[in-house]
Amino acid sequence: MPKAPLAGTHAWRERPLPTFTADQKDWLTRGGSLTAHLRELGDVTVHVTREAVGQPWRDEAAALDITPRTPVWIREVVLNVNRVPFVAAHSVVPFDVSSGVWQAMRRLRTRPLAELLYGDSSVWRSPLTSRRIDARDPLYRLAARQIQHEKPHAFVARRSVFVRLGAPLMVTECFLPALWSFLARGDAC
Repeated sequence: MPKAPLAGTHAWRERPLPTFTADQKDWLTRGGSLTAHLRELGDVTVHVTREAVGQPWRDEAAALDITPRTPVWIREVVLNVNRVPFVAAHSVVPFDVSSGVWQAMRRLRTRPLAELLYGDSSVWRSPLTSRRIDARDPLYRLAARQIQHEKPHAFVARRSVFVRLGAPLMVTECFLPALWSFLARGDAC
């Protein structure tokens, strides 16, 4: 069972920070498939940047209710809209269930994870949580690699835990500046 976010300024919160823009609040709280929402903006492609065995970040271990040294399967991707990076995503699942309940995650290649999460009625999702991500967070480095020009001071990100047959899979999605620029220009349908 996922644990509640820790208190503090860098805590994952069920309500977006009041300082977030209206667009940020909207995208941080949208239910359903993020990939499907992005498809409303244009052609979505998935670029896999990393798939490997590793250890969870400290806050991930707490949220997944595993020890910090528990091996996890990590999948990191960039979701591009019309070949422009809009989202950097980081997903983790305890390694033992990556060859069991969540084994299909390891065979997705460039297909979106949403294909596994929203087509199976036995999967339930925890509430979405969000927070500002700054340079102290490993997620910041993942997102910053997708930006060629000046790096922002911070990004906004959301995450949730999906559970299937008692096995958790955490998905964290970090929104990149190109999405906010696209929406500000009014390019969206």
